[in-house]
Amino acid sequence: MTYVKTQNNIEEIIHSTVHSVNMTMEVYKDNSGINMSYNFIGNYIGVDLHRLFIAIEEMPCSLTMELYVKILTMHELGHAMDRVALMNTLERTKEIFHMKRNHSIKEIYNNLEMLSVILEEHEMNLVFEETAWTNAETLNETYKIVDPVHLEFVKKHSLSTYINSYEADLSIYNSLMEETNEQIA
Repeated sequence: MTYVKTQNNIEEIIHSTVHSVNMTMEVYKDNSGINMSYNFIGNYIGVDLHRLFIAIEEMPCSLTMELYVKILTMHELGHAMDRVALMNTLERTKEIFHMKRNHSIKEIYNNLEMLSVILEEHEMNLVFEETAWTNAETLNETYKIVDPVHLEFVKKHSLSTYINSYEADLSIYNSLMEETNEQIA
């Protein structure tokens, strides 16, 4: 199967899955480096087809592209179901974005206050990810799109990336906190 034909097939799977759960959602190709994402401001799903092919290879077990795309699509629709909560964080999200844009990584990771904001962002993202997966599970229970075992597997793998990133930054924060306390003592 050619790459272009596979890309078209993926888009068909996404649209079919959206339709299967009685939702409507625009889908746009992007080059974000994120396999699939939900843009809550524009209320659409973005898909980076190149990254999608890489991401499925990173899965610890073998899944068909069709199954993987259906599960990710339901997850992104799960975010859409939580759009009001996402919109309610828009101002804080902008503040965090500006802080990150106005300071270097080195500055952020050597400043307890700024690093605590990064942890806050992680915590917000984890809540949104968990909610989206819960919503995806509800969609799947209602519409029987995929085997729940496969959905759970992708969910755990996906959440682990967020948890690992949070824990890494938390470890840096705790080390910086210890250094600061030692300097004070």
